[in-house]
Amino acid sequence: MGQLTLDDALTTKAMLPEVPAVTLSGNLRKMSIVPAGEVPTIDTAPDTLSVTREPLAASYGLRLGETTQPLNAYIGHKVRLSFSGQIHCSHCGRKTKKSFAQGHCYPCFRKLPQCDGCIMKPETCHYAEGTCRDPQWGEEHCFQPHIVYLANSSGLKVGITRKTQMPTRWFDQGAIQALPIVEVSNRLQSGLVEVLFKQALNDRTNWRAMLKGDVAELDLEAERDALLEQMSEGLAALQAHCGEGAIRVLDTTALAFEFPVRSAPTKVTSFNFDKTPVVEGVLEGLKGQYLILDSGVINLRKFTGYEIEAQLGEQ
Repeated sequence: MGQLTLDDALTTKAMLPEVPAVTLSGNLRKMSIVPAGEVPTIDTAPDTLSVTREPLAASYGLRLGETTQPLNAYIGHKVRLSFSGQIHCSHCGRKTKKSFAQGHCYPCFRKLPQCDGCIMKPETCHYAEGTCRDPQWGEEHCFQPHIVYLANSSGLKVGITRKTQMPTRWFDQGAIQALPIVEVSNRLQSGLVEVLFKQALNDRTNWRAMLKGDVAELDLEAERDALLEQMSEGLAALQAHCGEGAIRVLDTTALAFEFPVRSAPTKVTSFNFDKTPVVEGVLEGLKGQYLILDSGVINLRKFTGYEIEAQLGEQ
């Protein structure tokens, strides 16, 4: 973090909004992130006119058990998170020594459809083979419209998400820009398109670069056009394979996102509750699923199911 003089620190503290000191506890869940203000409609219908949109500002909530505590107002204030040593499965609630697939005990990890390998690699979907772990769950979650998109979180990348997860998916990734480029009928098809596009693009986020914030804005519409031209033959083959209307190229406008970050880290040091059960410092910002403290950063989603006591504000 940048260094403040004593006068700077006193001035900054005086300018901070007053917030109530809050203590809450429970099993940690993924932070909620929603656009501040009215949630926009991201229309991917054919012939929809492209419009210029204002950046969407992220509004965060810390989730412990069934409680959600708004976080944005605590930027600039002290935060202390204490891990009790107890971990409970986010699905069945049983106590577990280790968390798998972001918050599951091992039995749930082995049997739940949302923990299957095809979730990370949708092109390997095995529903048609009759081996889906839970066909009803698959029909409700995987046989729904999905979006293949371009995003800029640490540079240009390609990704997929359920259509209903826009724009939440991009907030979760810490993306400063995103652009839906293809709509498909189901998750398997989104995986096939993503595999094609990965021949030209990365599908990973460099989380350190994302947190540092030194990421240049991109012309995502131009990047889309170049990608579609480069992959035109492969995409046409997939469209023919999947049937008429199953894979549809979109003509939409890129979205921009703003995150509540007062001071980005110049050097990224990450915390791990398994090694450091007490994490504390001044909250400097929120980006993706990370808390940015003046003492380091922590990815809260990684510790889903951990029993945490949170102290926010001056205690």
